Amino acid sequence: MATEQKIALVTGGSRGLGKDMALRLAEKGIDVLLTYNSQKDDADAVVAQIQEKGQRAAALQLNTGDIASFDGFYEQVKTTLSETFQADTFNFLINNAGIGMYVPFAQVTEAQFDELHNIHFKGVYFLTQKALPLLTDGGRIINISSGLTRITMPGSSAYASMKGAIETFTKYLAKELGARKITANVVAPGAIETDFGGGRTRDNADINKMIASLTALGRVGLPTDIGGVIAFLCTDDSYWINGQRIEVSGGQGL
Repeated sequence: MATEQKIALVTGGSRGLGKDMALRLAEKGIDVLLTYNSQKDDADAVVAQIQEKGQRAAALQLNTGDIASFDGFYEQVKTTLSETFQADTFNFLINNAGIGMYVPFAQVTEAQFDELHNIHFKGVYFLTQKALPLLTDGGRIINISSGLTRITMPGSSAYASMKGAIETFTKYLAKELGARKITANVVAPGAIETDFGGGRTRDNADINKMIASLTALGRVGLPTDIGGVIAFLCTDDSYWINGQRIEVSGGQGL
């Protein structure tokens, strides 16, 4: 008997951590529907890489901070599921899309706070809520948080506060969706070398060296350190993990 083909929806899957998540999911035999905010060419390139691995893939534009656009987005998801994947539901929702901001608490503006809130908490909250009719029973929700909810670094008060809200939200998802056998977990990366936040960790040698010195494994994280954990959480082997915060930081700040 043929096994059911699994499909993951990965927000922010065109670059950085999301790109590696999408590719690692494909290596597990999972089809991928990814979103991008503005970099369509990057998203199309990831789709092509996934297809080269033998899996189906598609990309849709989405600004996760524009909550009013979500109904229209999910209409596009329905169409894409039907046309590209010959399906009417998907199995895994990975809420990864986000932006970085490093501003001292005393200087954070209301506009900056609202932007982070919309992208990192309100957007995730309602994008997940509106996904429920299309998410299969027995599916998985994986929300991306940050090591900054455990380790405080000046300049990240607003960003880390939104991620703290995500961690609480995820436990409620696990509880309330348990009847549908849907699990919900948080993956909290430590500092990673990407273009996130203007490439601050990747490109600033002093910051990179400082973080490496605080990390038990002696270096800053790479995107390839994260995607495999996401892929694992979408396998049958991880089913009994539920309502958990999994930090993937190489032992940062121990």
